[in-house]
Amino acid sequence: MTPRPLTMSPLDWLMLVVLSILWGGSFILNKIAVAAVPPLSVALGRVGIAALILVAIAAKRRELRALIAAWPVFLTLGLFNSAVPFTLVAWSQTQIGAGLASILNATTPLFVVVFAHIATRDDKLTPGRMIGLVIGMTGVVVMIGAGALAGLGGHVAGEVASLVAAALYAGSTVYARGFRRFAPTMLGAGQTAAATLLLIPVVMAWDQPWTRPLPSTTALAALVLLGALSTALAYLLFFRILERAGATNVSLVTFLIPVSAILLSFLLLGERLEAHQIVGMLAIAAGLVAIDGRAGQLLRGWRSPDVQAPD
Repeated sequence: MTPRPLTMSPLDWLMLVVLSILWGGSFILNKIAVAAVPPLSVALGRVGIAALILVAIAAKRRELRALIAAWPVFLTLGLFNSAVPFTLVAWSQTQIGAGLASILNATTPLFVVVFAHIATRDDKLTPGRMIGLVIGMTGVVVMIGAGALAGLGGHVAGEVASLVAAALYAGSTVYARGFRRFAPTMLGAGQTAAATLLLIPVVMAWDQPWTRPLPSTTALAALVLLGALSTALAYLLFFRILERAGATNVSLVTFLIPVSAILLSFLLLGERLEAHQIVGMLAIAAGLVAIDGRAGQLLRGWRSPDVQAPD
């Protein structure tokens, strides 16, 4: 029997929106941090702070023994879902703007649908999902503005780094679905702890932080927020949604991240909402509705009402 495709509940959508806010803020925090701290050190500080928080939670829940026993899983996740992509994203933002970085990051669901279609039984690519992904991706480009694409090809290395990070996020997301027996706290703690251990010797050899001046208070504050909110709390939500709704659905957060960033700027900083941003947000919403699939099911049900059996 073919497994029923995974769908999102209202709670899943709420968690996805909160996650998009946390990760939307990470682009701003990364930009502040890399102005004073080398990209490798930013990645280490981010996962190190998150590891302290998540390992403490796992210890309180008496999950450390099981966590250590499954070290190969967490080493793989730590390398491919944290250490390498965080470094690539931080470095890419020294080369390209936040808008282009957001667009390239929004390719993650495109990679996920391919990987999930190949590797899973209940997270398959459907025509509705493909149409929704194309609409959503178009909405991201329209919302951020074609100006962000004007520099495309100007810093190829930075752009490739962002795309490789998106592909690694996608592959790791599908891989992590195979370990739903682990609680989100364990997955987050194991992944960030492994990433920290992997990055420490690299940072010591490459950045040699003891030779550099102390970063500013602003950069340190950005790093702390990056670790505590955009990594520790974000991973708890990410792995919970992954457990409940699957790899393709949780990857949709990359469509919502630019929306959250623009709305936060409008609400908190008083920035103006442009017409193209509103159009882009509406396109993203339409894409998410198409991917979710339930609107189409309701429409088909309305067009083809059940025929009652004769008495």
